Amino acid sequence: MKYAYLMLGCLLLASIETKAQQDAMYTQYMFNMMGVNPAYAGSRGILSATAMYRRQWVGVEGAPETTTISFDMATRDNKIGLGIQAFNDQIGITKTTGFYATYAYRIRFEDKGSLAIGLQGGISNYRANLTKVDLIDGGDPAFAQNINALLPSFGAGIYYNSDRFYVGFSVPNLVKSYLRKDQIYYVADVIAKKYMHFFFIAGYVFDLGENFKLKPSTLVKAVRGAPIQLDVNANLWIKDIVAVGASYRTGDAVSGLLEIQATNQLRIGYAYDHTVSNLVKYNQGTHEIMLRYEFGWEKGKVLSPRYF
Repeated sequence: MKYAYLMLGCLLLASIETKAQQDAMYTQYMFNMMGVNPAYAGSRGILSATAMYRRQWVGVEGAPETTTISFDMATRDNKIGLGIQAFNDQIGITKTTGFYATYAYRIRFEDKGSLAIGLQGGISNYRANLTKVDLIDGGDPAFAQNINALLPSFGAGIYYNSDRFYVGFSVPNLVKSYLRKDQIYYVADVIAKKYMHFFFIAGYVFDLGENFKLKPSTLVKAVRGAPIQLDVNANLWIKDIVAVGASYRTGDAVSGLLEIQATNQLRIGYAYDHTVSNLVKYNQGTHEIMLRYEFGWEKGKVLSPRYF
């Protein structure tokens, strides 16, 4: 990790604007789509609560660790979706904690599909304990003070779904925020920004006989300064109770997935990522756990199954 910090310091002193994928990633993104696209809120037609925990690159000190909790619901006429989500994302000496509120307006079509336009707003707190870094050479001014910034967020998205198909495009944060902007000895500018992320999602459910359904899905992520990243996923549902699947994230990992519809209201998911980049030599994989609980407007009215 010392070499990683040293490299960061060199980038800052060289006045380079650091650009990379800054939002947290999930292998089970299909269970966290409100975090990807605000127009998803309320699309399931009921009150839904989802919790996810991801521990990335086990064995690497300071590796990403992310927790998120979200609630979303639809009004009784299913025209409006509302949601809230909170998250905590920690990577090494940095930690980001945030809270977002989401609103979606849905237009119903005769083919039982719906088109939603969603907005979200909130705030996050970004902290970096730079003074805690154990430097090889002390006295580096780039690490002379910590960062503690409040970052406003405003995002938008569009989402279409039917019983078997969904597609959407979104920019969860349209605000370009500065994490840090100052000077070192009036010589070099130190600039760190949070850039807009663009997401495209799509998925479909195919019938493979009476007891089997295949659900492929994809997520495309793009942000300035980083390669476009593609997640391709496929889950095979068996009697709408158990699903096994696999996923591939370009340049990063292959994954195995398991889902269990424990009851009509409770779903449990687990994913394991095996790194395919050079980091494979230094970690024992990534673990991700998902819990979703659904509440009906009336007792016994929960519709099952819902595939997305």
